[in-house]
Amino acid sequence: MGERFRAALRPAVVVGLVGGVMALLLSLVGMVNAFAGRPIITGVLSMGHTLLFLTALVTGMIAARRVLHASRGAGRPVALPGAALAGLASGFPLAVLVLVGQVVNLRAVLQNANPVLYGLLTFGRDPGAGLPQLVLAGALVGSLGGALTLLPGRVSQAVVAGLGTMLLTGLFAELLQGILWDLGVPAATTRLFMVQKGLTVAGALVTGAAGALVQAVWASQTPKVRRRLDALPPERRRRVNVALAAVGLAIVLWLPQVLGSFLSYVLVLVGLYVLMGLGLNLEVGWAGLLDLGFVAFFAIGAYTLAILTSPETGWLALTFWQALPVAVLVALIAGVILGVPVLGIRGDYLAIATLGFGEIVRLLVGSDWLRPLTGGSQGIAHIPRPVLGNIALIGPQQIYYLVVAGCIIVWFVATRLRNSRLGRAWMAMREDEDVAQAMGINLVQTKLLAYGLGAGFAGVAGAIFAAMIGSVFPHSFQLIISINVLALIIVGGMGSIPGVFVGALFLVAMPELLREFTEYRLFMYGGLLIAMMLLRPQGLWPEPTVRLELAESEEPEVPARVTAATSPGQGD
Repeated sequence: MGERFRAALRPAVVVGLVGGVMALLLSLVGMVNAFAGRPIITGVLSMGHTLLFLTALVTGMIAARRVLHASRGAGRPVALPGAALAGLASGFPLAVLVLVGQVVNLRAVLQNANPVLYGLLTFGRDPGAGLPQLVLAGALVGSLGGALTLLPGRVSQAVVAGLGTMLLTGLFAELLQGILWDLGVPAATTRLFMVQKGLTVAGALVTGAAGALVQAVWASQTPKVRRRLDALPPERRRRVNVALAAVGLAIVLWLPQVLGSFLSYVLVLVGLYVLMGLGLNLEVGWAGLLDLGFVAFFAIGAYTLAILTSPETGWLALTFWQALPVAVLVALIAGVILGVPVLGIRGDYLAIATLGFGEIVRLLVGSDWLRPLTGGSQGIAHIPRPVLGNIALIGPQQIYYLVVAGCIIVWFVATRLRNSRLGRAWMAMREDEDVAQAMGINLVQTKLLAYGLGAGFAGVAGAIFAAMIGSVFPHSFQLIISINVLALIIVGGMGSIPGVFVGALFLVAMPELLREFTEYRLFMYGGLLIAMMLLRPQGLWPEPTVRLELAESEEPEVPARVTAATSPGQGD
């Protein structure tokens, strides 16, 4: 028994040390110091400490899963101690850093290894008292991560929802206070739960409990509501769906009046990435065609609208509504043109080829060769704003409605395509091109339609972007846009239409609301993608078929009766 116990705990120690090295890296690149200035619970918990605790939490979750896997389902009693041990081990690299820093001046080599960081890691105490507290906190948080893995699904989801609600509310407490004041909530009431930055202890308890309660009610009542809806006659069910859609649309249209100019601008950016995400999701998630040059179609849509509407170019001087269909059509044709030379390419080679196409378009629009048409490095300015009747859509609070309309139309088209014969052909091609061709699917036509329609969606986003900004420049269409769109699809769920919206909220809205940490944006992207691949590879809102495929691929746990029958002391 002792040997089996030690063998089951070895993966936990390894995972804990790896998590500790990750926490050490976060500290030495300056993220812990930078985030420490953003309180979550005023006087109790900062965002810097939260970053370390989240590392220990994820470490505990992974360690518990590794222990269960190593023991083939028979190690549930060992999983929680294993998670605690992993959390304990994750604190050791940080403790070693503080101890070495007391003897050696590390700032000559590691700029962020300074007394401020040491104070954060020891909770403002001397190392003799602070380091044991650091290691113990890691063990407790790691135990929580292990418990979340072992608890029933609904309980762990409620706890995660409560913690997430508390963290997000504390992180954006300042913005929430402004919104509540605009809604007429007395300042004295909000100060009971929030201060200028961060939550009070009472506010943290209330928001955490509220988040957990909402998740618990949602998880328990959703199946019942679905069964009742399914039992309704088709006509009545259609009326209920229309009523719910109307309520949701009313809330969406009401948001700019409450959120103000800045948050409306953030939502406009989210909407533009949703438009691009729906297009790339069509190519990558459904057809299985990895496209790293997707920003090219975004740029083509923007430049087409700018050329046709700006007085600087001396062309047709069309209105936005006249030029928009042309921009979408030009982007669609460009997608087909891209698809022709890469029809026979698959996998990594396809990604490299599309990446080259994206860079070619960016360099061409900035070149002197096309300067008479695209303005070269000077770009095109004085793009007229969209006008609807007598209303000019100038600010983000007006452009917001244009973006919402575009998202609704593109979402409707994408949904219809998903359930069409063409959509099924895309997914068959994604699974196996040779089998799809043997079934009679025309691969050339199917691939070209995927490239063209996906590019057309990006052209819509590019046209709206050009009209919103009022000018276009080559440096506005960097490779990072393609990476961002691909990342939000992965985080949201490959092939999932709702996942595009969720991924855009996480990867576009969050960085915009946390602009003071922009220099760590790519670092956080990488960490989030790694965490997603380890903890939830199907994405935050996966496609039902993907969820089933992953569930079937997981190795089933050993039944309890088999575990009992084979455990030591049973039958010896």
